[in-house]
Amino acid sequence: MAVQLQRRVDFPMVDMAKVVYYPEYFDLAHRFFEEAWPRISGLDYATITGDLHLGFPAVRCEGNHVAPLRYGDIIRCKLWIDSVGNTSVIWRYQFSNADGLCWDATVVTVCVDMRSFEKQPVPPELAAALRNCTED
Repeated sequence: MAVQLQRRVDFPMVDMAKVVYYPEYFDLAHRFFEEAWPRISGLDYATITGDLHLGFPAVRCEGNHVAPLRYGDIIRCKLWIDSVGNTSVIWRYQFSNADGLCWDATVVTVCVDMRSFEKQPVPPELAAALRNCTED
């Protein structure tokens, strides 16, 4: 099942046009990515990176801006896993506010050993947990 998270748009996130500055969307996506790990796998991302020495850096990002987010909006993030490969994971994000969908994105990450930054297979236990995080 998809992970549902939310947070408020803070003043430092907006630009002179009074909307969320476009790089902030990917910063928010990463914050939601980290916050989702305990719900998906039972492990927080600090444990995954620090104790298990695994990282999931982004290697491809695509975002579609549908409507603006503004200062004070509550962002509702729906996050799910589109697919898990041998070494990669495709993450999907949808950000909505009270008016509806604002941003839709796909982020491809690759599993790496944090000690060498070499690509490695997604461990079976994590792969199974990630595969259970579906859109519906």
